[in-house]
Formats: sequence, C-alpha cells, structure tokens
Amino acid sequence: MLVIIKKYIFVYYVLVTLLYFSCSSNRQNLNISVRGKGSLFDDEESLDKILDRYVENGSFPFLYARLEHLDGSVLYEHSSINTELLPNTIVHRGTWIRIWSMSKIITISLAMDLVEDGILDLNDPVTKYIPEFNNLRVAVDDNGTSLAMRDDQSSSCPFQLETVESVMTISHLINHLSGFYYATTKITCLNEILSDQNLPTALNSQELIDRFAALPLIQHPGEKSFYGTNTTVLGLVAERATGKSLDSLIRERLTQFLGIEGLKYNLSDNESLLPRFTGKDTVLRIARDGELNIFGPDVPSNSTDNNVFLGGEGMIATADGYADFLRMLLNRGQLNGKRFLLENTVDEITSPHTQLDNPWGYNGYNLWVTGDSLKIKGWGDTGLWQGGGYEGTQFWIDPKRKFVGVIMSQIHSVPNNGWEYYNEFRGELYNQIFKNE
Repeated sequence: MLVIIKKYIFVYYVLVTLLYFSCSSNRQNLNISVRGKGSLFDDEESLDKILDRYVENGSFPFLYARLEHLDGSVLYEHSSINTELLPNTIVHRGTWIRIWSMSKIITISLAMDLVEDGILDLNDPVTKYIPEFNNLRVAVDDNGTSLAMRDDQSSSCPFQLETVESVMTISHLINHLSGFYYATTKITCLNEILSDQNLPTALNSQELIDRFAALPLIQHPGEKSFYGTNTTVLGLVAERATGKSLDSLIRERLTQFLGIEGLKYNLSDNESLLPRFTGKDTVLRIARDGELNIFGPDVPSNSTDNNVFLGGEGMIATADGYADFLRMLLNRGQLNGKRFLLENTVDEITSPHTQLDNPWGYNGYNLWVTGDSLKIKGWGDTGLWQGGGYEGTQFWIDPKRKFVGVIMSQIHSVPNNGWEYYNEFRGELYNQIFKNE
C-alpha cells in the first residue's frame, strides 16, 4: 500500500490548480489525490464514478470523499464538483465545511473527558450547573401524556404544560432522553415556539440558556429517545462546570492537545465557507435565508466574532481534521502518541444505550453502530460506527479493518433520490473489501 503523506506540498497545489482551470467542462470531476492499490480494495475508479454520477445528475453541488487508515495514510480520496454552481472552486482535504450534527460526538467526547477528570458525573442533575432549568415544563395533551409519547403527534396542538416529573441528568443529554427537540417535529405549535426563540441568534451562552429555559420539553426526562438540541445543552453544562467557553475547551483539551488543525467553531479572517445548497424544489440551487429551518429562521454562526458555541450543531471542520478526530476514536482514545480518552470510555461511547430493538443497529453515545441489515442489503458491514450532519456530511469508522471514512458536501433536501449515493458508494467499497478478505 502506498502511504500518502498528509501534508500537501506547494508544487502539488500548483499542479492541481493548473489541472482545474485547464478544464472547460461545466461539470468537472476532479480527483485530487494519489491512491494506494491492492490493500482493502482495488478498483478506485468504480468508486470515483459513483460520486461523479451523483454530482453530474444534479443531486449534489460537490462530493468529497476521504478514507484514512489508522496510521493516517490515505487509502482513497476523490473530489467531484459541479462547476456551474461552484465556479473557480476546488474542494479538498482542507476545505472548511459546516458539519452540524457531526459536532455532537465531539462535544460528547469532551464531556466524557470531563467525566474522567471528575469535573462531571453522568448522573449529575443538569440543574446543578444550569439552575435556570429548575422551572422547566413539559408539553402534554389533555390526558397528561407528553407529546413525544403520543402515537399521533400531528394532532397535538394546542397542548398543556405540566411540571417535570423526573430529574434531568447529563446522561439524559448524551442519549437524547432529556426532552429538547428541533423545530422539525410533527407538532406545528411546538415548532413555532422553538422558532420564536431563534436559538442561534443568542449573543452569549447566558442568553442561550435563558432561551432554552423558556421552551417546553417534549417529554419528561428519561421517557424515550427523542433527537434534538440535547447536545447543545450538554455543551452549556460543560461551560458552566469549567468556567470556560466550549470553543476554548475543545481547543485546549482536544485539538491543540492532539495536534488536530481542522476542527473548530469560528472562521479566521482569511477563511470562508462554501454556499448552502438545497434541492427543495427538486432542482439544486443555493438555499435562501430561512430554508434550513431546523432551528427556525436562522442557523449557527461561524463568524470570527461569534460567541455562541452550539455543541450539537455549530462546528466546522476540514475532512482531514475530522478524520483525525475519528482516528482518535478508532485508536481507542489516542492520537499522535497522546491519550485523550481512556479505552473503557471509548467502549462506553460505542456500547448499546438506545434503539436496542432496531434491526439496523443501535445507538451508543450519539454514535450509531450498524447491525446485520446493512450488510444484508449490500450497503456496508456490521459493526461500523457512523453518523452524519444536516448539510449532507457523513462519516464512519471501521474498527475491524482499522480505517475511517469522511464524505463532505453542503446540501439539505437532496433532490433526485440523491441519498442513494451513500448506500451505492459504501456498498461498492465493501463489496470490494469482502472479495479481498
């Protein structure tokens, strides 16, 4: 296997740039890396063609895929770009991407680091750190059933409020059991309340806490797993417990400590992000303000002066930087000779906690572990650790074969059944892997 050094040299960038601008095609598929052959898989071109096809058919503005071995060597890298939508653009290993919910496993890993240091305990009440939550209320129907527990959530308006019956813990936040939600439920009136609070526009953490405190919970803590803003509240707990911002905690405890460069919250003065895209109208285009409405009208800021750090949605990353973080988990808590988490902590993160009766797998600490169904369908393998983000980002960790995968894009509401690319790409990859084993 050809080992690829992870730092680009200047000459390489020059060659890539010349290649890019010499092409006159409107939709250009740019391969920006040399790959090693004869290891896990042996037909990279078939993988390239899958990514290229889903860009060429108008499903994605771009797709960038990167596979790295545990040791950091690059097993595969390919970038396909629609140059009608992204003229004069190269998407590469160092391009900054909004990763949304791929922030969650980072915040959870940080919280587990604080647990190891005795700063937090999973059984701690959230109100120990955020007393503003002492008066939280739960949205219930006329029978006193919390809205998350209703079979027909779409007919839940109007609702009533009642006192919280159980103690919300840090463990509840990690496992989406606490009752926080997004503005994408089937309950219109509940979505409107969250949208009115406009969480991403809070000026600081205190204002964000106050806005959370004004929201009803969708369930009593511990009732069921309901996906939502729980990890952002976890980040606020970490801030209160340490007296530091989440941005500082990530930087000091994780990225600077392990030498990860491509993982943060705010852009530097000379950096920018790619546009947001949507396929809501079945045609791929740049998204208008308010169309990405998971919070309501606004989205997290990554500006240089941003002071609100959303632990569940707010980070940006490069593919290279996020792969470094994944390699730390794959290496059971270590990277570059430094230990961030204990091995038994990584085991806990990847052990079953919720969704235990799902044939597709189970949830660890917001890290999905695939079951037999994925392999039976021909879309991957059993035992992969995986996750994704709101704007089309995906990742997985293969602990058996010791490699990680990252696929980056920036689109919500993918048109043309475009999400099939992921099953097709990973299916082809693992078909090759199985043949070579």
